[in-house]
Amino acid sequence: MEELLELLNDTIEGVDFENEENLMTDKLISSIDLTEIIAEIEDHYDIEIDMEYMVPENFESAQAMLDMIEEIQES
Repeated sequence: MEELLELLNDTIEGVDFENEENLMTDKLISSIDLTEIIAEIEDHYDIEIDMEYMVPENFESAQAMLDMIEEIQES
């Protein structure tokens, strides 16, 4: 989790990724932010986030993103 939090904080400033649980619902990150986050996650974890994972629930919190990353890595 620490690795992901560091990546997120380096990518988007001013968002409390450690504690926020409604990043998309509360519009704490924009669509442009989300695009940057997806690109950084794909590069850093050497994965491809397919369209089936492009749902708001997977980006609501750092934990949701980590769960998605782990699921993609296991497939």
